[in-house]
Amino acid sequence: MSTSPNAPQQEHYELESAATPRWILVVFVVVFVLIGWLLFADYQAKLALQAEVEKANQRTDLLAKQLEQANGQIADLNGELKVTSEKLGLTKEELERARALAQTIRKEQKLAGEELAAQIGQVKQKAEESAQKLGEVSGGLAGAKTDIEATRRDLEATKSKLERKIGDMDVMSGLIARNHEELEALKRVGERNIFEFDLRKSNTPSRVGPIQVALKKVDVKKNKFTMDVIADDRRIEKKDKTVNEPVQFYVRGARPPYEIVVFEVSKDRAVGYLSTPKEAGQPRQ
Repeated sequence: MSTSPNAPQQEHYELESAATPRWILVVFVVVFVLIGWLLFADYQAKLALQAEVEKANQRTDLLAKQLEQANGQIADLNGELKVTSEKLGLTKEELERARALAQTIRKEQKLAGEELAAQIGQVKQKAEESAQKLGEVSGGLAGAKTDIEATRRDLEATKSKLERKIGDMDVMSGLIARNHEELEALKRVGERNIFEFDLRKSNTPSRVGPIQVALKKVDVKKNKFTMDVIADDRRIEKKDKTVNEPVQFYVRGARPPYEIVVFEVSKDRAVGYLSTPKEAGQPRQ
């Protein structure tokens, strides 16, 4: 026999119009927070790289000044050596030793200059690498924004393929799927818990998620079926229901109804899914 909710229960459960799911608002909030965080991280990275480039430029300027001072000191030494030689009347041997000393100083100056130039080159290379990293960070942020926008568009497109129907208890259903492809799309939406089933005609109930279901009869020509639903220690007969019709029933701890949708029937077989609210508790068996 069919068990129906009594009059007080019917007054308690009202027809609920379809509305924008709360999870979509949560997704949008998460998306905006993620974009803000990425923008802040990009800004911090730019500041750090700019500081590194400024330090490199300061070091280059300092090394250049040191080289200029060294050249000036050598020139001063050569001048002093020449003046001193003229005043003191140095011998030829002493002048040769002085010239050899000057040659040694020039070689050391050349080596120092080459080392300084190498250091300047390394500093410039680091600055270029820092600038390249800055560009990569900016490109990565742009790519993340594109991925987030693409995900949002894909989610909206997925929802547009699905539909809602009035169930057998005159309550507006959640989004429903009419085949395996739409069922996968419904899972991606994530609005409700989904439990798939492939039932065979039997007097013994089969577990489907938090409830049990027994397929009693299948009419392939009329696309109809009859099943028993066992939940909250009650056995509810759902008789002569139609393929793609939301079969609804209430359980304790969940204000929106549970829904069973069968989208394929064959001889002694029914394929579909159970849909339960995300916030619903588990019914007692």
